[in-house]
Amino acid sequence: MSDDRTIDILLPYYSPSERAWPTIESVLAQTDPRWRLVVVDDAYPEDLIRARLESLGDPRVEYVRNPENIGLARNFSRCLELARSEHFVMLGDDDLMHPRYVESISARLAAQPEVDIVQPGVRVIDDEGKQVLPLGDRIKAVLRPRGGSDGVTLCGVRMAESLMRADWAYFPSLAWRTSTARAHGFREEYAVALDYGLLLDIALDGGTMLVYDDVVFDYRRHRASVSSTTASSGVRFAQEREFAWAFAARMAERGWNRAARIGRRRAISRLHAVSEAVGALLAGDVGRSRVLLSSARR
Repeated sequence: MSDDRTIDILLPYYSPSERAWPTIESVLAQTDPRWRLVVVDDAYPEDLIRARLESLGDPRVEYVRNPENIGLARNFSRCLELARSEHFVMLGDDDLMHPRYVESISARLAAQPEVDIVQPGVRVIDDEGKQVLPLGDRIKAVLRPRGGSDGVTLCGVRMAESLMRADWAYFPSLAWRTSTARAHGFREEYAVALDYGLLLDIALDGGTMLVYDDVVFDYRRHRASVSSTTASSGVRFAQEREFAWAFAARMAERGWNRAARIGRRRAISRLHAVSEAVGALLAGDVGRSRVLLSSARR
């Protein structure tokens, strides 16, 4: 990555301005100025964010508003269309970049310009900004490759096997090669696994992913988030099952039999369903518990 190259920070936006502003401030606070922020407003009922962004007077900050609401999945694709730099980040509207995020990512890309995706170290925080480590994130921490400060590179089948075991990546923290992401695009049929599908498509295409441990990003975990609510209802596990079978079939066709077996077993997804079922039972919701246990058995 050359010294004059910027990283596009794409922000799919649909929230009150006060919720997203700390995220935007975390971009403005970057020690490395080589970034461009594009806020893509999916026709949120109020557009107060526009005036706040324009008041910054920063040419690196752009605001785009969709004429009508197109939904999260299509807005991700819209953001990808607007990327101009060689690499981009798809930032969540309540996550936080540490001040050295761009500096840190840029240094890794300069050292290993061939990689398609970079995953830095991530800290999980709650609604109030306090560090937390729920069970799912503890499992991610165990299964995530450890790369130290220099990082470890996963390629092709090795990347597929690791990610089929569990989706340990944190989408909003990832830096992507724009041309690679565009070659595959987001799979809108998997609403809760848009990033996961793209990661596996890139692995199947022989792509590479650099994983390192320096923590430069805060990922906010909400109980009321889309992934959490779909998990508690069982919808997520049904989608995960279809997703895993589809990718396992593609990997078997490729001759990546170990990756296919890992995907068909869906061990982590099943354990997650069981844990949600236990939580539902303890809360007295027997019906939901049965649905979740059924998802774990399939």
